[in-house]
Amino acid sequence: MRRGIALVLSAPSGAGKTTLIRRLRAEFPDFGYSVSCTTRAPREGEVDGRDYTFLSRDEFGRRRARGAFAEWAEVHGNLYGTPLAPVQEMLANGRDALFDIDVQGAAQLRLNLDAATFIFILPPSMAELERRLRLRGQDDDAAIERRLANARRELREAAWYDALVVNDDLDTAYDRLRAAYVAATLAPARNAHLVDGLLATS
Repeated sequence: MRRGIALVLSAPSGAGKTTLIRRLRAEFPDFGYSVSCTTRAPREGEVDGRDYTFLSRDEFGRRRARGAFAEWAEVHGNLYGTPLAPVQEMLANGRDALFDIDVQGAAQLRLNLDAATFIFILPPSMAELERRLRLRGQDDDAAIERRLANARRELREAAWYDALVVNDDLDTAYDRLRAAYVAATLAPARNAHLVDGLLATS
């Protein structure tokens, strides 16, 4: 059985990562999903263990101290983390896991997961990225400037990823993302059973 891989996608806000992920999930619906932990209060309609595992800050800290998270971050005063054990079990059982995560979280995953492929989605230009952010109509000028400044910081980290995909034309970008994912599933390190099986029959 092939060992599963963690497919880790990062991109600046406005690069189109969410749209690409939606297409990838539609074609490959068997991607595994790990329920994240958070210290924030549940929102209306959220169910503990389904949407998030809701923890006190003390309990989150205890789990973090014993290395229970594949990655964690503090966002707007709340802690979020991906439990490591379920992801490792998923991969060991041959199921792939998809992560939509920022560069800081991706760097932690690189340290904690040995079966991971990292893909960075690039905008075609900074001018186009700004145009897309303004077109969304969700942010004022100050927020857009912050997003652009964050994007420049994130782009400086893109060099250590395994693949770069420019999202200029959506269909072309998806073809390249799909190709990078499929290629990762074919890597010899994740398919040693194929050669071993052949040798065992000779």
